[in-house]
Amino acid sequence: MTPSSIRASATSHSASVREPLGSLSVNDPSDHLVDLGRFIREQRSAARMSLRRLSEVAGISNPYLSQIERGLRRPSAEILQQLAKALAISAETIYVRAGFLDPQEAGSTVAAIEADPHLTVAQRAALVQIYRSFVAERGVEESDGEGPPLG
Repeated sequence: MTPSSIRASATSHSASVREPLGSLSVNDPSDHLVDLGRFIREQRSAARMSLRRLSEVAGISNPYLSQIERGLRRPSAEILQQLAKALAISAETIYVRAGFLDPQEAGSTVAAIEADPHLTVAQRAALVQIYRSFVAERGVEESDGEGPPLG
């Protein structure tokens, strides 16, 4: 092998090694966990719950919840469901934030309402109830043959 062929071989090899690493988002998993933790902390604050109280209501330990909120742990779907119930938000909303569910698969309007940290728990519940009543009303109209179709 000549020196130029060795360099060419090394360059092509290092390019093939770097390409997969470059195409992967190495920071995405931790960034996603930090985003999830921030979302849970915002929801806890909006619900005016202490970390200790949320951990008690959700049935998980204080340190574990703290680690989730700081983006150090990836909670299971079961833990997320417990947190959603304790925070009075839909499990769909928290599953979307955790990456377990595609936003298109979740009711995006309901998910957006329940994910808004600026609303209180009571305000979120009222808005979701109003939204669902409007959707149900349109569904009744559509089945009667009145009004425009839903889609």
